[in-house]
Amino acid sequence: MEDIQLIEATERYLNGTMSEVEKAEFEQLRKNTPEIDQMVVEHKLFLHQMDAYAEHRDLKQSLHDAHTRLVEKGAINENSTPVQKGKVIQFWHKYRRVTGIAASIAGVTALAISWMVTAFSPNNNKSELKLLIREINQIKRNQQQQDSKINEVESKLPKGVTLKGGGSAFLLDSKGYLLTNAHVIKDAKGLLVVNKGKEYSASIIYVDAAQDLAVLKINDSDFTTAARLPYGIRKNSSELGEEVFTLGYPRNDIVYNMGYLSSRTGYEGDTNRYQISLPANPGNSGGPVFNKNGEIIGVLSSRQTQTEGAVFAIKSKGIYQMLDEMKKADTTAKRIKLPVNSNLKGVERKQQIAEIEDCVFLVNVYN
Repeated sequence: MEDIQLIEATERYLNGTMSEVEKAEFEQLRKNTPEIDQMVVEHKLFLHQMDAYAEHRDLKQSLHDAHTRLVEKGAINENSTPVQKGKVIQFWHKYRRVTGIAASIAGVTALAISWMVTAFSPNNNKSELKLLIREINQIKRNQQQQDSKINEVESKLPKGVTLKGGGSAFLLDSKGYLLTNAHVIKDAKGLLVVNKGKEYSASIIYVDAAQDLAVLKINDSDFTTAARLPYGIRKNSSELGEEVFTLGYPRNDIVYNMGYLSSRTGYEGDTNRYQISLPANPGNSGGPVFNKNGEIIGVLSSRQTQTEGAVFAIKSKGIYQMLDEMKKADTTAKRIKLPVNSNLKGVERKQQIAEIEDCVFLVNVYN
């Protein structure tokens, strides 16, 4: 499909003028092509912003017209402001935003064309998934700082192990059970989890390789159990365009990122994953993805190497499925009580982060 035809098809799809057959074919194209699906979501958000601007502009124009009528009737005294000067100012205020939005549209059009040239170039066929695990060469930059800390807790690790890599994890309940990706802890002989500079020994309790999920347990007398987790884990699916944010450890300090849900399916139509548009780097694997209400909707796992911002997250319903299977294999898993309700709905984002960051951990893997 040519670029211009794709834009026209997107417009027709969003304004509902497609036939049922065309709509079904276009939705299948979105499902099979994550780049097109992402473009549709971005275009939808852009149109919503344009509509909001138009409403704002119309309101301002109505207020302006009402003000002018009141001045003409003498109901408002503008302290004898010169009429000609008022017309010039009124003309500028009336059209400056129109000029601005025209420039914005031109800029967005140029960016969209540039994006499509890149997205649909032959190199895009080489797209592969990259797991968001921290490799040892990344960690070496901080090795000197790590060495002193490792010496303090070396008794918590098996003898002779070396730092391999790592990722992120978050609490499943208040008793020290953590969730991360299975690929983060693959071949681990020792684990340390870190939160706000405090390190705790942990062990692997359960691995679901098919879903790329793993449960860890903090086995450390220094760890203080939380009274109650502030967030909930969502059971239902989330909607396209929904605002999301994540906390994780692409570095030794916790990092916040914000984006939106750009597709209901993952790489090559994987129905167990979402595609999310936000920045993600090695180390984000295993990090939680939250909606605006502080509910976990997914677990970050990988990104598409040839598409900037195309990140994939395991859907939160997979956590419930994994726990059901875990309970069949290990009766102690019945102790795990997943948080269902979030206490963060309607709370300012900075306060949400302050409450959540105590529950998100850096995972250091040793072998």
